[in-house]
Amino acid sequence: MKQTIILGNIITMDEKRPFAKAALVKNGVFAYIGSAEEAKRLASADAQVLDYGENYIYPGFMESHCHGHLAGYRAIGQANLMEGGMTTDYQRYRKIIKEFIAKNPQRNFYLAAGWVENEEHVTKAYLDEMCADKPLILQTSGGHSMLLNSKALEWAGIDAAYAKKAGYDLVHVDENGVPDGYICEGPVFEITPKIPTSVDDIKEYLLAWQKHAFSNGFTAVGDAGADVVHKDAPKAYYELEKEGKLKLRTYAWMYVIDNIDDPKAAVARIAAERAEKSGEYFHIIGPKAFLDGVTEAHTGWQNQDYLDQPGYHGVERFNDHDKMVELIVEADKEGMSVHVHSEGGGATHYMLGCIEDAEKITGDLDQRNALAHLHFVTDEDIRRMAATGSVAVVPPLWATAAPIIYDQEVAYVGKELADEAYPIKSFYDAGANVVYHSDYPVSPMMSVKYSFYTAEKRCYPAGLLGDSPRNMKEAVTREQSLRAMTINVARQFRQEHRLGSIEFGKIANMTVFDCDFLHDDIEKVAQANIVATIVDGEEVFKA
Repeated sequence: MKQTIILGNIITMDEKRPFAKAALVKNGVFAYIGSAEEAKRLASADAQVLDYGENYIYPGFMESHCHGHLAGYRAIGQANLMEGGMTTDYQRYRKIIKEFIAKNPQRNFYLAAGWVENEEHVTKAYLDEMCADKPLILQTSGGHSMLLNSKALEWAGIDAAYAKKAGYDLVHVDENGVPDGYICEGPVFEITPKIPTSVDDIKEYLLAWQKHAFSNGFTAVGDAGADVVHKDAPKAYYELEKEGKLKLRTYAWMYVIDNIDDPKAAVARIAAERAEKSGEYFHIIGPKAFLDGVTEAHTGWQNQDYLDQPGYHGVERFNDHDKMVELIVEADKEGMSVHVHSEGGGATHYMLGCIEDAEKITGDLDQRNALAHLHFVTDEDIRRMAATGSVAVVPPLWATAAPIIYDQEVAYVGKELADEAYPIKSFYDAGANVVYHSDYPVSPMMSVKYSFYTAEKRCYPAGLLGDSPRNMKEAVTREQSLRAMTINVARQFRQEHRLGSIEFGKIANMTVFDCDFLHDDIEKVAQANIVATIVDGEEVFKA
């Protein structure tokens, strides 16, 4: 039996024993938490010792909503337009893309990610100038919009007829009705899985993603649409687990298309895939749907019209009430939860109504359906979130008045609403299960220390982003933040009996930092350094 003694300042998240100096791990599970002397007495003579001195040991941090395949893809398979930070500098984009193409002449298909749209209208001509003989696609950082060059439009089959059928809000055209290269929402999610990729490529991307997650202190994640980027990503996860290479516990939701014809059949398909591919480190836990897009692309489903587009309140993607209710009911029969992208206030209001009606049918008030992003939410819907037992998947890293983004919000929805964005404390006060997410790599930062910082200060440390505080009444305590990255996420995944705290019998996942996140000065928190990440009692990352 493999045994390991863990020494340090242990923050357990166990109310009965919140602090300890040692833990004994046997075969990857906590066998004792308490004093160093007793841990050593209980351990075998050949037990490994991991002594972290005066550093602080936490339950392994968990990310509630991210995209594993896409993260690895953007890390090693695409030109990264966010090198050096978020920008709308098209000259810099051109330089990065040209350098990537020059370094990868063997590729038959090129992608660049991190495009931040601004008021300058860019068309396929911008990309044709850089690459005219092969498909080139420019993706927004949020992943809901794309710009395609002429070859990519041809490859995707996007022509005048396609544009007319999809709608000119989603496929932009020139004065002659010919697609100009810009697409968003439905068409994006239709063509993305068709981008040429092999299972071996995906496995390489997932291992790059795992390395990134471990190096940032995360031991378990929620993949919000494991098959969104490519249908074979679940197969790649499964094969990596079988090969013993996947150690990042991944709880996955599977993509369901907008207003799907047969929700019952969709859930049956997901349940079958769960039975075939799920294991200890990759486990399918439900369907994922998009209710809307994003405010910065005018596709977030708002409760009111956009200021600059009267009569228009955004894109309603999955908006069939009866079909969503059926999806929730069928998922509940399989012990699964539904996870939705719900950015605008209109989308959230709609979804909570569906959950309420589904609960009347199932009688299950603990289904843990999750609504992610929650940019704008009314007080009424905050209360309904708690009443329905739904999971509030919130992004403290987005809660600031960030340059460019905040100004867009003010122009699109008004200053009053922009200043009320991203509630967190109100969800806690209402009694909802609150979890933090980064949406990495859709959002370019995945950080424990900055999640603590922005949740308390509602801005980034001085000099980092040039932002300012926003909606300070929604600031939360450090303990609430710690819960939102550990035990609350475990509950979202239905794993609170195995993960999320350092307790006897639970899996020995831990993260070590050189900082006391609960008590150190908040400016010191911003400078925290990771020391190690531990999975199943073994170091998987050491600084």
